[in-house]
Amino acid sequence: MDRLIAMRVFVTVVDRGSQSAAADHLDMSRPVISRYLAELEDWIGARLMHRTTRKLSLTAAGNETLPRCRQLLELSADMQAAVSVPADTLRGALRISVSTSFGHAQMADAVSDFVKRHPGVNIDMQALDRTVNLIDERIDLAIRASNDLDPNLIARRLTVCRSVICASPGYLREHPSPLRVEDLSEHNCLTHSYFGKSLWHFEQDGEQVAVPIHGNISGNEATALMRATIAGAGVAMLPSYLASPFLRNGELIRLLPEARPLDLTLYAVYASRKHMPTPLRSLLDFLVDRFKAEPDWDENL
Repeated sequence: MDRLIAMRVFVTVVDRGSQSAAADHLDMSRPVISRYLAELEDWIGARLMHRTTRKLSLTAAGNETLPRCRQLLELSADMQAAVSVPADTLRGALRISVSTSFGHAQMADAVSDFVKRHPGVNIDMQALDRTVNLIDERIDLAIRASNDLDPNLIARRLTVCRSVICASPGYLREHPSPLRVEDLSEHNCLTHSYFGKSLWHFEQDGEQVAVPIHGNISGNEATALMRATIAGAGVAMLPSYLASPFLRNGELIRLLPEARPLDLTLYAVYASRKHMPTPLRSLLDFLVDRFKAEPDWDENL
């Protein structure tokens, strides 16, 4: 039995949802697919799948075996690539996760520059405003802003993630500009659905200050909140990586610059250092170099 082929058959059956679909994808007959699965189960010594006419599901042994098969197949592909292309040529596929706002504002340009340098790398960028499970969703790298990362994950620091309080000129023509953070309670504050919904936290004169706020618009994505702020709907706390171009062109006005919303750290998060594909290691190094300790977007703010 060619064990690598058997593993590829197993992974394809799981990904495609059936043996017949895997047979079509791999250009094999259904009996050949069945034989490879049976031989793989004999080698491992456990049943990998419950097989019925309507549904395919993994056994406990199958759930344990599947990620290891994926890892071995990726390692095999890396070994083949290493000897079939020049040493400085990267090839492979990466699946990354990033928030919608950071993806639009910064990551799309970063990924574009990376693949220009390494056209043999394919990147699937998932813009998602939720925390993904790296293993279950087969994410190679996730960009997260946090001060409380899951200790089971491995992370490299990219840069600081600051926020700014801002409003549009139109809003400020109709409402007095807040002079103290406490004045924000008198304004229509546009809030994020998952954090800072009723309290905004600041560092002011070396002390932590929490200000209760309220407003009639909330959302789970920062870009939408920024567009509502530009339209004059209220005051918002926005990430500086997103708001900085609009602060510079005057569409947004920064408020209370002496009061700093609490900083977050921007991390590149991945599941394991073992058998890290060369394209992933290269992308990590590229992002660390690109997003410096003091990010470019915070200059002159």
